[in-house]
Amino acid sequence: MCSRLSFWKRTVDGWSEEARAKDGGGGTTVPAGEGVGVSAVWPSSSDKLWVQRSGFLAPASLELASAADGCSHSERLKQLPSFFPADELACSQHFATSADGTKVPYFQIGPKKLTLDGSHPTLLDGYGGFEISELPYYSGGVGVGWLSRGCVKVVANIRGGGEYGPRWHQAALREKRHRAYEDFEAVAQDLIQRGVTSPAHLGCIGGSNGGLLIGNMITRRGRELFGAAVCQVPLLDMSRYHFLLAGASWMEEYGDPEAEGVWEGHLRSISPYHRLRGEACAPASGWPGCPTVLFTTSTRDDRVHPGHARKMVRALLHETPPALGGGAGNVYYWENIEGGHGGAADNKQRAYMWALTYDFLWRALTGQMAPPPGEKKEQGS
Repeated sequence: MCSRLSFWKRTVDGWSEEARAKDGGGGTTVPAGEGVGVSAVWPSSSDKLWVQRSGFLAPASLELASAADGCSHSERLKQLPSFFPADELACSQHFATSADGTKVPYFQIGPKKLTLDGSHPTLLDGYGGFEISELPYYSGGVGVGWLSRGCVKVVANIRGGGEYGPRWHQAALREKRHRAYEDFEAVAQDLIQRGVTSPAHLGCIGGSNGGLLIGNMITRRGRELFGAAVCQVPLLDMSRYHFLLAGASWMEEYGDPEAEGVWEGHLRSISPYHRLRGEACAPASGWPGCPTVLFTTSTRDDRVHPGHARKMVRALLHETPPALGGGAGNVYYWENIEGGHGGAADNKQRAYMWALTYDFLWRALTGQMAPPPGEKKEQGS
């Protein structure tokens, strides 16, 4: 999903393209990981245009350009402040091949001089639902908390989102939901195969419907691709989600657990709470276990009930053997008593939540996680 700025002209023969972006030339070029919007200054009397730009490495800016020359020259008028140095960072777009052969795009943001030796702490982000597109955005928190440490951030445009229109969304609806998870695993595998990172240094993160995605990542066999996971305000028990808070409004997306054939047909297979406690994750199944995981939620979440995260953590702590990733030292939990579905009520709480998250990921993906209570780390290990 890369932006392109084009100009079209209406003639007696129909519409014809007058100008388009070319690599390395003109103001119409839109780099990977950057979005652009255009609006007329005076539609009836002028060719002048407002051009708004922003992206993973560029805070929002306002430029003045002209349609007469296809925006080949533009004047920057204003720009929001930057919060982290981006001169040594670069964004690129890549494609992974999913289980059914579909090409899945993803953005990679990290150092320009990235040695492909599999050593870089990398955070893979995704959502994959409700036709919501994961578009380029500027985040001071990501820059300061992650990129400035020399780490890599990846945003996967998996099916279930709206990046390629309604069909991209419908390709992962209800009984096809597993495709979103296969897409995410394919991106993880591609990052490892390209040498960007390795399983020990690769983490994943997602919230809400993205939390359901991460719940599946830690209970599917593909979880061996990840060394750490952050599961935020998640749906995890898909047998009862429609009884809790806003859950009933999502049945078109996931399916009705009480409708004939739906639960056994597909919902049970994407319910992390049941996958964890079922045969798929039993010791005899050869399940490789759960990566180090942080769950975050909010007591006052008015959309996804905190009970999802609470019961999943309890199952991991008390029902899953340590050999399969259960027990203290591998499972972490933070519940804010305020904040609704965003997990924080104000900027101070939001800053704390994200500092906690990035510190957890840094420690988990660089081998600095403290040993479990009662276990002494050997000197020099």
